[in-house]
Amino acid sequence: MSASHSVPNKEAPYYFVPAPSMHPATASLALLFFGIGMALWVNGNAAGMWCTAAGVLGLLFVLYRWFGDSIAESEGGLYSKRVDVSYRWSMAWFIFSEVMFFSAFFGALFYARVYTTPWLSDFDHRMVLWPSFTGTWPNLGPAGVVEPFAAMGPFWIPTINTALLLTSGITLTISHHALLANNRSRCALWLAITIALGAVFMVCQGYEYFHAYTELNLKLSSGAFGSTFYMLTGFHGFHVTMGALMLAVMLRRLLRGDFTATHHFGFEGAAWYWHFVDVVWLGLYLFVYWF
Repeated sequence: MSASHSVPNKEAPYYFVPAPSMHPATASLALLFFGIGMALWVNGNAAGMWCTAAGVLGLLFVLYRWFGDSIAESEGGLYSKRVDVSYRWSMAWFIFSEVMFFSAFFGALFYARVYTTPWLSDFDHRMVLWPSFTGTWPNLGPAGVVEPFAAMGPFWIPTINTALLLTSGITLTISHHALLANNRSRCALWLAITIALGAVFMVCQGYEYFHAYTELNLKLSSGAFGSTFYMLTGFHGFHVTMGALMLAVMLRRLLRGDFTATHHFGFEGAAWYWHFVDVVWLGLYLFVYWF
């Protein structure tokens, strides 16, 4: 995220290789604590929550130091254009891995709706196993063990959230064009508006979850619909949060004077990620709330 620099005439003529670092080892240790903590937590162990918190805090500290080192190297003129290309490819492959991540959940939703539900409601299954089950979506499961719930419709919170994210994509594009024009104040203004729109989105999603849980009785345990709904929207909300944090860091760097009109891949990489989050939400809005 930091393959750009603003130091004139200080571009390195070689491919920079950083010195040995403890960051990968400490990040792995933090992730180990997080994984053990989650395993303990879901199994009712009291130490699980504290172990998980230690892992999260440790990982955030490591990332802060790690990205800080990368930014210092970039701003010190140690990166060449070849390093810049490496960062671009790395960000592109990272986003591709995120595409595959969400494709797995969209695939689960598609399989449950298009194949499993009709299959469980065909003549053989209804006659032998579940005579009262109908192949509608959503449903209470063929065995009828799922508590009754209501599905979340597109109005009004999901539609408002769609408008918020689409608008944020526009404001981020305006901010980027302002940076290309070397208008730093305009760039910072529109970037701050983008971050604010992302924050409002998360507040609206929190309200939506409260409404779904308390009034619609829609839970993670509400059959295939509940599990796919919360996994897709929950992970998307996490990505919105991470994207907003990335943009906030870019805003801080912009105000500090790190970026120029020609060297600002940190900004570009965060923008790529934000636009990816927008596209994922459009898929969610259509296939989870409408279809």
